[in-house]
Amino acid sequence: MTHVVGARAGERLDLFVAHTCNLSRTAAATLIAGGHVLVNGSAEKASYRTAASDAVQVEIPPPPGREIVPEDIPLSIVYEDNALLVVDKPAGMVVHPAPGNWSGTLVNALVGRGGELAAGGAEDRPGLVHRLDKETSGLLVVAKTEAAHRTLSAALAARTIRRVYAAMCWGHLGQERVGVDSPLARDPRDRQRMAIVSGGKAARTTLVRVARFDSVDLVRAHLHTGRTHQIRVHLSSIGHPVVGDDTYGGGGGRRLAALPPRRHFLHAAWLRLTHPVTGELLELRSPLPDDLRASLLAIARLPDLQDHPDPLDALGFFNADPDDP
Repeated sequence: MTHVVGARAGERLDLFVAHTCNLSRTAAATLIAGGHVLVNGSAEKASYRTAASDAVQVEIPPPPGREIVPEDIPLSIVYEDNALLVVDKPAGMVVHPAPGNWSGTLVNALVGRGGELAAGGAEDRPGLVHRLDKETSGLLVVAKTEAAHRTLSAALAARTIRRVYAAMCWGHLGQERVGVDSPLARDPRDRQRMAIVSGGKAARTTLVRVARFDSVDLVRAHLHTGRTHQIRVHLSSIGHPVVGDDTYGGGGGRRLAALPPRRHFLHAAWLRLTHPVTGELLELRSPLPDDLRASLLAIARLPDLQDHPDPLDALGFFNADPDDP
């Protein structure tokens, strides 16, 4: 992963890597000494003083002795060809192996399917172009070839892959359309959370109200950047946390929202991208999974929605251009 130094210019390289990658200074220094950190393509010492324009590439190798175990886990594949596939990830599934989740992940399932997967820039994340939180469901892109991975990763960085989420938030937005442009970084008081932090990574989200109910809004969230927990933190920051989000203040009223434990109402419902080989425009949609569908029906109390195959479609969620939120 590559990080531009920006506002943290003048900091020692080991401190910059430690802060940016949420590591101890010792762990950062070990990565630097092992050649896993490059500055503008070249190795530097831990004491190197960074410049604002420096591009710092950090490769975090998987823990020694940890191999990805292929597992026979069913996946919902909404699109697949020789270059890529798009998975409809269920809530509760971790995307890639990490401490505490060495098995049962999406990557374990992908490897278990067999076939080619791009290296993805890290040994423990083959094929991954982007990620979703554990309790966020929906569409996720996986590259099969190195060429596809490079092209898709570049498109993601250039913000030409459009990712649109369905979110239910507490309260009502002050306007039909709200933009949030606030930098994100690890919360200095709790490293397991993200927070709006001056000097953090740029993060921008456009929120559009689709439907207003008694105590919540159904929102179409357009990502312009892809930071960890971005939609959840941005909604919380304007006083409208995601329904069911225990981490960022939306966990109350779970019974009212008819949500199961630990589940929050956030779903990657709409994806538009240019095929990395053919140039074809792919537009993919994912209907609400059963738990979120039940929650929406309980909150909306609209009889006409009961029999509709996709309540999001019935409420006009897709009546927009994902390129122009």
